[in-house]
Amino acid sequence: MSVIEVVRGDITRLDVDAVVNAANEALAPGGGVCGAIHRAAGPELARECAAIGHCPTGEARITKGYRLPARFVIHTVGPVWRGGDAGEPLLLANCYRNGLALAAAHGVRSIAFPAISTGIYGYPAGPATEIAVAETRAFLAGNDLVSRVVFACFDDATAALYRQVLGRN
Repeated sequence: MSVIEVVRGDITRLDVDAVVNAANEALAPGGGVCGAIHRAAGPELARECAAIGHCPTGEARITKGYRLPARFVIHTVGPVWRGGDAGEPLLLANCYRNGLALAAAHGVRSIAFPAISTGIYGYPAGPATEIAVAETRAFLAGNDLVSRVVFACFDDATAALYRQVLGRN
């Protein structure tokens, strides 16, 4: 049986097999969770990402975790919010689908996601959380390879929103 958890804290310190990086298409170190993951993993992560080179929005790539407790980093590029009529919901759903599929393909049993696209990319937190929870539940219903999914929330408001959505679905 799979478990979904909500944790208020630093994704770079979690005891999971993989953490998900809310990356940019160039897979370059950035701000927010992306910057935190790159800083915690060390410069080797940036070198491996540079060798990969590119990740289109909605897709995912995997690297080693280097200095993180996690063995892997799964990089996925969320959509920039443009009002909701530019395919953003499908692109965001694909971040979760592709990230979880990549995790399962690499033997990841536990994975932590940040709130993808809700920072500088401007995706509204409510709809983004609904998508995150729905896609995670759909994946877990048809796959027993991943047994633990953690939604790592940067602040109390985001954690409360995830708990609310998880509680009513």
